Amino acid sequence: MRLLARVGSPQAAITALTGITALYMGLVAFGNITDYPTNHAFVQHVFAMDTTFGSPNTTWRAITNPTLVTIAYVMIIAWEAVTALVLVAGLVAWLRGREETARRLSSTGWVMQVLLFGGGFIAIGGEWFVMWQSKDWNGLSAAFQNFVVAALGLVLLHASRSREVVPD
Repeated sequence: MRLLARVGSPQAAITALTGITALYMGLVAFGNITDYPTNHAFVQHVFAMDTTFGSPNTTWRAITNPTLVTIAYVMIIAWEAVTALVLVAGLVAWLRGREETARRLSSTGWVMQVLLFGGGFIAIGGEWFVMWQSKDWNGLSAAFQNFVVAALGLVLLHASRSREVVPD
């Protein structure tokens, strides 16, 4: 019964979600580094707005400078990698029973994920660069899935906070 209570606890659920999102973000960064051209092309087309409806009311926002596109893509990869590292550190803290540290790190990692996928891909990519108009270069569904997973982690983490948490 004790094992079941421990495995089914809110902390175990949050630990599992922290680990899964850490693994996911690590794999995303790894994939973008090892298959650099694939998602670089994605960022390039979204920024260029070359597969949108072509309205002059929006296409003035396009960025076609290769250097700026590369800088943005490298920054995205770096953000993904740091997010993964923060979540891995959160996982390690959960596993070591350092709850307050684990909460801070998990929350930070999930906020970083929300900022990237919600702010970067949904708001900026989806609306500023009207990615939603593209049939070929539309990543809104994947971005929304990532945003929801991170937001769910944040909700679970903060809803499960005990009344008295003793700092590590």
